[in-house]
Amino acid sequence: MTSIEPNSANSLCETGIDLLGAGNGAGAAHAFRTAIAAEPAHVEAHHGLVRALRDAGQLNQSVAAAMALTVLTPEDPLAHTALSISLQAAGYVPQAEAAAARARILEWKAQLNAPPDEGSLA
Repeated sequence: MTSIEPNSANSLCETGIDLLGAGNGAGAAHAFRTAIAAEPAHVEAHHGLVRALRDAGQLNQSVAAAMALTVLTPEDPLAHTALSISLQAAGYVPQAEAAAARARILEWKAQLNAPPDEGSLA
């Protein structure tokens, strides 16, 4: 078995993005999965996989990929937003609302922990 260079994960991710833009969700999902195999912590590839699976109509797989993304990046509001969107598309409305609420809480937390802007009254 040939290993894939980590630099190729970026290239594969770009291929996946191009395939998404062309409306080829299944092909994009394959490219993103290959990128993740090359570099398991490639966050952009995980985000792309969630979207590609959703676009391909593989909603339960999209939810599973989004859940994996939230495990990889538990404090990332975008990961929880992606999970919410996939859950909503799959018909899991209460779970989607909970994931969206978690995303909002994480965003608020990040705003509270951010240094104040220069010139602000805070």
